[in-house]
Parts: sequence; C-alpha cells; structure tokens
Amino acid sequence: MSTDAPAAPPRNPLQPLRYLWRVPLLLLHIVLAILLAAFVMSWNRNSVMKDGREPFAHKLIRWWSTALLRIFGLRSVRMGQPLADPVLFVANHTSWIDIVLLHSQRAVCFVAKAEIARWPLVGWLAASGGTIFHRRGSNHSLAAVMQVMVERLRAGRSVAVFPEGGTGHDGVLKVFHARIFQAALDAGTQLQPVALRFARDGRRIVDAGFREHESFMGNFLRLLGSAPMDAEVHFLQPVPASPDARRKMAELSRERIAAALEDRAA
Repeated sequence: MSTDAPAAPPRNPLQPLRYLWRVPLLLLHIVLAILLAAFVMSWNRNSVMKDGREPFAHKLIRWWSTALLRIFGLRSVRMGQPLADPVLFVANHTSWIDIVLLHSQRAVCFVAKAEIARWPLVGWLAASGGTIFHRRGSNHSLAAVMQVMVERLRAGRSVAVFPEGGTGHDGVLKVFHARIFQAALDAGTQLQPVALRFARDGRRIVDAGFREHESFMGNFLRLLGSAPMDAEVHFLQPVPASPDARRKMAELSRERIAAALEDRAA
C-alpha cells in the first residue's frame, strides 16, 4: 500500500520577476556595505550611545539594515520601545535575517557562531559591526564570550543573543539556555526580550524562517523572491534581574516572546 508523498510548496510565478530587480539592488547594497565598513565602521567601532542619542555609525547600521529588508520585500515594523543602551536583548531565532531585522531598530553587538567569521566578506562585515564569535560546544569559548559580552555592556554597548542556541523551524520556540543571561547580571544592565515575527495582515508567517533541512543559500534565495510581508520587532517588558535564578529569567523571557508571536485576535 503506497503512501502519499508530502505536498510540494506551491510555485510562485512572480518569483523570477522579483529577482530581476532585487538582485541588482542587492549587489549595489553589498558594495555600499563594504564602503561603510571600510570608511565608517572601522573608525567608529567603539562608539556608544550618550544621553540616549545614537552615534552616527549606529544610525548608518539601522538605515542600511532597513534598506536591505526592503530589497527582500520586508517592511520593518517596531512594536514597543527598546531600552536605551546598554541592554542585553534576547530574541527568538528562525532565520539568518533576524540579525538584520534587529539591526534595523538598534545597532547591537551580536553573539554568532564562529563559522561566520570565516565566511568570505560576511565574516569581515560582521566583525566590523562588533559581532562576538562563539564556538558552539566549547565551554572555554563560552566563558570568553561571556567576558566580552560583559565588557561591551559595561562600556555602554548593547548586546543581542539568541538563547535558543540555534535557529528553529516550523514556528517552534525552543528552550532558552539560561547561562547566557548571567552577562546581564555581571554587567548590572537591564534585560529586554524581543520577539521577531513575520506577518501579513497581522497573521504570522512561519514559513519565512528556515524550513527543516533548508540551507542558508536556499532560505536566502527563497526570501529574495518572496512576496512582500511585514517583519515585526516586538520590544517587550524588561525582565527583572534574579541573581539566584537565571533559569527563571530565561523562562520568563521565553514566555513573553511566545505570547508576542501568537496571532492577534481578529
């Protein structure tokens, strides 16, 4: 007795047309990123917010990120207000573009996997933006990353992490690792959860993130040809510090993000 094969995703007849104008714009935008990283970010890498005012370099990062989202057909929408630097932002993670999405609202130092540092061009651009690289599975690397995070926070820079430890798929929000929350406690800074959500007409689009077993390039090309949608950044209520309960901080952050990801009532 035969079983039905999984249904293939529906074909998008407009995808080739979107590539015609999005690909040239993307190439020009990458050239612009190289120029900004070489002539602006390299000289302003340690700029910090003062009296609630963003440095010029941070504004450029937000502008470039917002424009990149538009090239992919994504409209960045802010919900709530981010706290003034320095803050430890914790967010859900479903796609590579989550980094760009959060950057469109606040220029932060991300914690990313060490492999990215070796990617041609991308690794250099990430390092120019202050990315902190971590070797997954290495306790020594994590300890070093935590130390750098605390140093950046104490110096006035905000740091953003994905406490799930990797990208999820199919809209599943994984368990948050609690150890990373210690950085906010050690630096004495606030902790703010952030929900990253893709939607059309208020309805969440889970498929915008990685599909199961989908490669980076596969997701990249699929998003580049996708129909327009909203990319929402929900800045949620800060989580109070619990020196003796990092797990409680992690669980409360996850609960608030999970609630924000749900579709709004009609």
